[in-house]
Amino acid sequence: MDKNKVGEFHFITESYLMDFRGRITIPMIGMYLLHAASSHAADRGFGYDDMTERHTAWVLSRLAIEMTSYPAMSESVTLYTWVDEVGKLFTSRCFELVNGEGKTFGYARSIWAAIDMETRRPTLLDVAGLGAYITDRPCPIEKPGKIAMVENDTAGESYRVKYSDLDVNGHLNSVKYMEHLLDLFDISMFREKEISRFEIAYQAEGKYGMELSLHNKEMAPDSYSMAICNEGKAICRAAVTWK
Repeated sequence: MDKNKVGEFHFITESYLMDFRGRITIPMIGMYLLHAASSHAADRGFGYDDMTERHTAWVLSRLAIEMTSYPAMSESVTLYTWVDEVGKLFTSRCFELVNGEGKTFGYARSIWAAIDMETRRPTLLDVAGLGAYITDRPCPIEKPGKIAMVENDTAGESYRVKYSDLDVNGHLNSVKYMEHLLDLFDISMFREKEISRFEIAYQAEGKYGMELSLHNKEMAPDSYSMAICNEGKAICRAAVTWK
């Protein structure tokens, strides 16, 4: 493993990260991924402070997580992350989750863009600089794909963006999208099944006080498409597969 290209991060699953089953959740996995991505980028000159100096910021565009099992309390987790591809406007980053016994229990793929902090418009990436960290380490899950529209077929549940939803940029936190969407499922789903794949596409920024409608529709057995909308327009879409 090229240590200069692949980041390695270690976590312990604390009790406050667990759900009622004593298992870590998809949103908490998302927090691990974001922490690793931020730290890996910062160590290589592309972190939050570096981007701020250039008046730009990273935004997460798409994320797909596949899990074969979920850690319980006080278990060790090693998270590996690396840059997979770099284009003019987007870069893709992969992740591998490994338990204390050295067994992989999850992978993730993500797509990121950089935006101008004033105009909020996409900016060109440093292809040469980021490209120096590309590695061909395998990530054997499907890339994020197209997610079906469901907002016109479902009534939706209302939600207003609150203080605790906001991130450092003052917008709806990436992980909060996940939490609000998963709250649409009845607790019986979590008692009886596990999420095998969670995929989300971020399309617009949520802001404080914004009135949202959350939608969920079963497209096939154990397969759901979801959306969060503002004024009838999706600000994100998601797909969840249960097993």
